[in-house]
Amino acid sequence: MQGNLSEIDIRSILQLIELGQRTGELFVEAYSPSSNVNHADPNFALCHRSSYPRSQCWFIFFLNGQIVYATDGDRSLSRLRDYLRHYRIEIDLEQITTSMFAAHNALEYAYLWTLLEDRVLTPAQARSIIHSIVHETLFDLLSLHQGLFIFEPGVTRSPHLTTLASAALATKIVQQVQAWKQLYPYIQSPDRSLTIADLQGLRQGLPAVTANRLETWIDGKTSLRQLARYLNRDIFTVGRAVYPCVKHGWIQIHTPKITGITTDNPHLSSGIKTLTITCIDDAIAICKTVETILQQQGFTVLSCSDPLQAFSLLFHQPPDLILCDIVMPVLDGYELCAMLRRSSVFRQTPIVMLTGKDGFIDRVKARTVGATDYLTKPFTNSELLMLVEKHLHKKGVRTSHNS
Repeated sequence: MQGNLSEIDIRSILQLIELGQRTGELFVEAYSPSSNVNHADPNFALCHRSSYPRSQCWFIFFLNGQIVYATDGDRSLSRLRDYLRHYRIEIDLEQITTSMFAAHNALEYAYLWTLLEDRVLTPAQARSIIHSIVHETLFDLLSLHQGLFIFEPGVTRSPHLTTLASAALATKIVQQVQAWKQLYPYIQSPDRSLTIADLQGLRQGLPAVTANRLETWIDGKTSLRQLARYLNRDIFTVGRAVYPCVKHGWIQIHTPKITGITTDNPHLSSGIKTLTITCIDDAIAICKTVETILQQQGFTVLSCSDPLQAFSLLFHQPPDLILCDIVMPVLDGYELCAMLRRSSVFRQTPIVMLTGKDGFIDRVKARTVGATDYLTKPFTNSELLMLVEKHLHKKGVRTSHNS
């Protein structure tokens, strides 16, 4: 069984596996920002799945239609460390030798069993961690709308400590995913870090036990996802609990920093809310030029010279307008634009292609992949500003430098 998530959703796939009492492994891949991946071919994804970046792929293991384990593509053991922290277990996992499944896609599972056999964890603790990891993985998967899936019948993870009814669990988590949207715009991504902004307000507004616990865990580096692990609660429950604190300004949420991206803007430090424009160009000089022109007009400019990093930046901080070069290594502007248009987040975002080419065919191709407009390099200050103003007005946004 294999296909595209635009044809069948994750919840339905889980229901089919449970109804068929299937044993095997479900592999899911989000549309990866790589020109080497053929999204129309699930077999390609199957052959190259070990090379996918973190959070771009997930694995669920089944026994007779029941979930034995689920995980993402991260092999760093950081998630397991977070869950161990809840039980106040401080252990150097790198010093543990485990031969179980080392070459497979469930390294956490192997370490869990080793800790269980060494009596570092009790069976109840191990089951609780497995349940939490499965819940966290499904929360991410059931929020996913674009990608490929492949179910491989065969042997599942063995031995197994617990099994979970996939359809019933999916129904519960789908409700949480839908309720999660009600936390917008105060809380969006569970991967953003938390900082206590008003300690006195936090202490006055919350029960002492809750406030003390948040003071202990929130350090400006811990994400909402990590906080859920430390507290051994699901992401939605923690998000809902933190929501009033964020709304009242007691806690602030920050986007993680991404290397290779500049955010130099004097307006940010003053607290003035400005429109955000992202510039993606492998020529650093072009990025700097765009920054200089637009920042002088009060815009926040995020620039990135690496198109793959830019893909992550855009989803972490969706801008009001995107300026994107066409000719770039690894992932060109046409491919990046087409991928962004597949996401509902960027369907209405103006995307302007920057290029040294001035041919009719290039303009047609830019329109075909969903580009809003086209600006030929080199361009003047007035040409750039007129184009930005034009499309932000069409979007219904008033720029700060207009009269």
